[in-house]
Amino acid sequence: MKKTKQEKKSSSPYRWALTAFLMAVVLSAILTLASESMLDGAGMAVALLILLLFIGLGIVFDIIGVAVTAADPRPFHSMAAHKEKGAKEALMLLRNADRVSSVCNDVVGDICGIVSGATSAVIVTQLQKGLNLQSVLVSVGVTAVVSGMTIGGKAMGKPFAMNQSKRVVYLVGRFLHLFHR
Repeated sequence: MKKTKQEKKSSSPYRWALTAFLMAVVLSAILTLASESMLDGAGMAVALLILLLFIGLGIVFDIIGVAVTAADPRPFHSMAAHKEKGAKEALMLLRNADRVSSVCNDVVGDICGIVSGATSAVIVTQLQKGLNLQSVLVSVGVTAVVSGMTIGGKAMGKPFAMNQSKRVVYLVGRFLHLFHR
């Protein structure tokens, strides 16, 4: 028996939720494994670099997620008609804006937040050993700074993403075009 369009639409959110769940599990495992292997035996400078990488990655993906929901598809139709590289990929992103936003903001953004939290714990441990100090204030301070950087970066990125949505989506489309040859 064939499913009607209405039946397909009603089962779609559940299927998407399962897909997002599986994507999150796999991506989280990969990023955590990469982070743990880089942090193993690493010094403070490397740990801080890894932390900044994950904070930056979360901010960049947040910008992409917001831009995709804010962008107007009309200029991309024109670009695609003129066969500009990345225009078709940009249109694909815009047609799937809800899912792209979910992946960028929720899946990647949340995973980056979790991995940066784990990286922060490593930094706290290194600081406590280096300073020969077992104070909760080190943990509170590092957590506060990391939270501030993440939230502040995303807050700065949102207006940029909304005002420059065409440029952001086009750059992502151009990047994706490199993989669609």
